[in-house]
Amino acid sequence: MNDDRQSEFGRKVAQYLDRSVDELRPGTLYRLQQARAAAMAGVAAGETVSTELALAGVRGGIWSGSLRRPFGWLALVVLIAAGGFGYQQWHAMQQVREFEDLDLHLLASDLPIDAYLDRGFQNWLRAGFER
Repeated sequence: MNDDRQSEFGRKVAQYLDRSVDELRPGTLYRLQQARAAAMAGVAAGETVSTELALAGVRGGIWSGSLRRPFGWLALVVLIAAGGFGYQQWHAMQQVREFEDLDLHLLASDLPIDAYLDRGFQNWLRAGFER
């Protein structure tokens, strides 16, 4: 049943297209025939169509010429380096924040500041970390 619907739909579309072709001027029909012949010749010759990313408002695709020039590659390398540097800076700031939190917890603890300055306390801390 699905095939019957598809073939009926195809016949209706073909009728509408044939009716609209009858309304076209002869010059337009000739140009359409020439374009179809050129397209079919391209298919017969085995021409392939390459796909590329395109941006709205930009002439050509994203890879159409920017990376074919040496400055295009330089811009790509600079962009990657800037991204790596930015990540390194962000990671360093995260470490600084962790150290700040640790210092805040130590200073806010119940232990008096004199205990941190006591030589015996420092030795006790060292002995605790060496175990």
